[in-house]
Amino acid sequence: MTLNASGPISLAGSTAGQSIAVELGQSATGQISLNDTNVRSLAGVASGAIVMPTNFYGKSSGPSPGDAYQGGYFAGKISVSGSTYALVVAPRSTGRSFLVWKTTATSTSGTSSTIDGPTNSANMDNASHPAAQFCEGRTIGGYTDWYMPARDELEVLYFFLKPNTTANNTSSGANAYAVSPEPVSTNYTSGSPAQTNATIFRTGGAQAFNGGGADDYWTSTQYNAANAYYQGIGLTGEQVPFGAKAFELWVIAVRRVLL
Repeated sequence: MTLNASGPISLAGSTAGQSIAVELGQSATGQISLNDTNVRSLAGVASGAIVMPTNFYGKSSGPSPGDAYQGGYFAGKISVSGSTYALVVAPRSTGRSFLVWKTTATSTSGTSSTIDGPTNSANMDNASHPAAQFCEGRTIGGYTDWYMPARDELEVLYFFLKPNTTANNTSSGANAYAVSPEPVSTNYTSGSPAQTNATIFRTGGAQAFNGGGADDYWTSTQYNAANAYYQGIGLTGEQVPFGAKAFELWVIAVRRVLL
């Protein structure tokens, strides 16, 4: 369960031998009694035994990029209108495909935002927009709120989950919605971001972004009637506005979690 309120956490009605995951959002506080009757029943221990918590994150800590998290993998954070969100990238096997942005070179209203992926994507949830329709149709890990990321959301994925040691494109990367340790107002340097620490997202890993000739990923951000933004997320991180909508590129589904 995820809590963004304050108050005690009750485990009444739990079944002996089960475990429970309690995640406190940044705005939440809570009190968990580890030795009351319900917790003892949950842990399957007798009276007088010690119940020990495991895998607790403090309010100021949390998962690292590449960690399994809420249906996919934690990919960094964005800040929008005073609220902070975790970005979750879908597993490669069920959340990634190679599709066109749109079947015709015509404008799509409501898709110009560089940060509001949920709105961009929802406005393309139809057969004329295969990439967005694919993302919108995902049910992964019990979650159904997957969508096609906007330009500045996809950029966060590259910054924290860069697969290789290739020099970055230094004309790309500035992101007004980035959250530390990602810089907000500066483009990439050749060495920053560095290759991710998450082994499964490094080149050759089970979740790594595709490299080589098919390394470009669509964003849900339209540039003009004929083109949309994409990013070379599997290679140098180059952000390009002139992506012909009828070209097939990679697309990956993401979801947001309010912190």
